[in-house]
Amino acid sequence: MSAFESTTVLQETSGRQGARQPHRLFLALILGCLTGLGPFSIDMYLPSLPSLANSFHVNASLAQLSLTSCLFGLAVGQLIAGPISDALGRRRPLLLGLFVYAAAAAMCAKTTSIGLFIAFRFLQGLAGSAGLVIARAIARDYFGGKELTRFFALLMIISGAAPVLAPVTGGQILRFTSWHGVFVVLTLLGIALWLVVLLALPESLPLQRRVQGGLWETVGALGSLITNPEFMGYVLAQGFASAAMFGYIAGSSFVLQEEYKVSPQLFSLIFATNGIGLILAGQAAARVSLRWDEQRALAVALAVAAGGSLALLAAILGRMGLAMVLVSLFVVVAITGAIGTTCSSLALQKQGRVAGSASAWLGVAGMLIGALVSPLVGLGGGRIAVSMAIVILLCHYTGIFSYWLLSRRIRRSKYPVRLSPWPHTKSGDQ
Repeated sequence: MSAFESTTVLQETSGRQGARQPHRLFLALILGCLTGLGPFSIDMYLPSLPSLANSFHVNASLAQLSLTSCLFGLAVGQLIAGPISDALGRRRPLLLGLFVYAAAAAMCAKTTSIGLFIAFRFLQGLAGSAGLVIARAIARDYFGGKELTRFFALLMIISGAAPVLAPVTGGQILRFTSWHGVFVVLTLLGIALWLVVLLALPESLPLQRRVQGGLWETVGALGSLITNPEFMGYVLAQGFASAAMFGYIAGSSFVLQEEYKVSPQLFSLIFATNGIGLILAGQAAARVSLRWDEQRALAVALAVAAGGSLALLAAILGRMGLAMVLVSLFVVVAITGAIGTTCSSLALQKQGRVAGSASAWLGVAGMLIGALVSPLVGLGGGRIAVSMAIVILLCHYTGIFSYWLLSRRIRRSKYPVRLSPWPHTKSGDQ
């Protein structure tokens, strides 16, 4: 081990020892809920969109614009909250984000203007993004190497349940109240998480490990990560895998219910089953990483994604029946959990001092690429199933190519470790 590496390890070890670490399962529960705040904000009110449109006397597309504004807020907010948490610590930006999130959700429940509702939804996404990005950074503060991979797999058990439970929860709320009640529940959820963070989540980033130099230095850390080929290889591999998931979400209801005549109840069961598969694949990736290493686990996951997406397209084009389509869909959805677990761990392991900025790029990439490719699912003109399968296949193969081109071809021992070109940033703790 070189002198530089010894100093880096010493800095990280002393930093972790200086922070009081909560119990592992309790920490996973808190961070899982913070990570799931974004999916809950998006999916929980999906069943209420028709009644919301009627309440505001607007068409469906304008009501759906509130969903787009929340997604945009979630993406932009991560690029703000992540770097700020590297400079100011994790707790203050997280507490501020949760406070604004709860306030914005409360305003959504009270407003009578669709314009203001869309604006508050953007603010809600912007503030809620703090939970998404800072939760991953806190995990990196406490764990490294294979332990980080194991913790991300544990985190996925909790956060992965959010997309499955959110629409069901929203539907049950509508049995007793209107769409306003959904945002009252989101307000209470934001307040509850704010209290938990305030009372039970200690600061995980000591002063000596924070980025110094003010706002310009913080922004510089974001920019420097883009010039790191290995890091961007992991980001793009995960980003395109997430985009494939967006393609699945955008097209699966039309494909299964309209083309394969699946009932809404059976579709909900299929959707939930695929979500469980995503969680299980994340656990499997963690176990493989312990026996081999994260690089090999990721390579296997990408190979499965390539084969699964090809099988899905073949099943649809060859009209092989619903069973083959469902098996292929299960594979391409579930393997996202393995790719996300390994890519998140590998991308953050060398970015200890800028874990917030690194976490921001991990979150933003999937959302931005997903936002670009999701509309392509409906542009096929003919069978949506074919266009959905093509989008999923192209996303997976583009992610694989990005990983091979940027990450696998880097000689890590010779890659110059450099945090930022700005003079005030120390190059330790990469």
